[in-house]
Amino acid sequence: MLHFGQMNTDLVSERHNSKMRHFVFITLLAASELFAQDQSPVFHASSELVLVDVQVVRTKTGAPAPALQASDFRVFEEGVPQKILHFSRDEFPLSVVLLFDLTDSVRPMLQRLAEGAETALENLQSNDEVAVMVYAGHASVVDGFTTDRTRTVEAIERAATMKFNEPAYFNEAVYRAARKLGQNSSPSNRRVMIWLTDNIPNTPEAKGNAIHSEADAFRALHEEAVVVAPILLRSPLWAAVAPMVRAAQATQGKSLAPGDAHKYAELTGGEAVGLRGKQPEERLAKLIEELHARYTVGYRPSDAQAAGTFRKIRVELVHSQNLRPREWTVLARQGYYGK
Repeated sequence: MLHFGQMNTDLVSERHNSKMRHFVFITLLAASELFAQDQSPVFHASSELVLVDVQVVRTKTGAPAPALQASDFRVFEEGVPQKILHFSRDEFPLSVVLLFDLTDSVRPMLQRLAEGAETALENLQSNDEVAVMVYAGHASVVDGFTTDRTRTVEAIERAATMKFNEPAYFNEAVYRAARKLGQNSSPSNRRVMIWLTDNIPNTPEAKGNAIHSEADAFRALHEEAVVVAPILLRSPLWAAVAPMVRAAQATQGKSLAPGDAHKYAELTGGEAVGLRGKQPEERLAKLIEELHARYTVGYRPSDAQAAGTFRKIRVELVHSQNLRPREWTVLARQGYYGK
């Protein structure tokens, strides 16, 4: 996950009142409070940091890597090596949008999730905040960001009773959820979209004013620094229609691409996972645990960033006696837009 921290105390009031579009502004005071807990360095006023949310898993099994250090990573921006100035794990709280697909194939699983939601949310930390959204042809906020777990459980239960007789427009839903995270979440939190879906999208016949494209959704995710973590449902329906869906996507122009959960996850450094034999509340609890175990790697760009320019990022592992990069997959955001 990316944040852009500009340590300037004059920005405190603006940070709480302005729309956070590209990055998170972290003031010197906020940084002192966050980093003093583990004696990490306090960044000086006027420094600019890009914070990248990183997960490392074994390629063959998906198992998480053992504890890593900053020296185990290399970061590149536009192909240029960057000096790592910040490294931490589970230091920043989460802002989570729970995004639920309301199509017929998903709603039964959402109802089961609602029954065990209280248990699943126990894996959240006290300062993590959660909002609940649902979608079909359009996206709606069921409840805004809160640290009140009872409120969130009730919102999930309400979502499980809702039904939209509409097709499922993935790009519109992801776009709206990303903007919700950018506009209303706590600025210094890591932003995550946990998305329950069967990954069977519908394609609008034409791009209307109210329907955002895949490119729109991609840009919103980059600008708002959101990690997409889909929980994918598999069903006989999916097995029957998946080949047709993929064939349709291959013949459509990019402006009409219906969206794909795997693509959103790869773009943002998330991981699309199935239930893996678990109940939905168990899978959600495990996913929250895994999100807290991710690393945050920070660097100051070595060259000037043109406003509005997309900057490509690559995070790699350093080969060592105990770490062979070929055996591991590094999940990290592919880039960000310069401000």
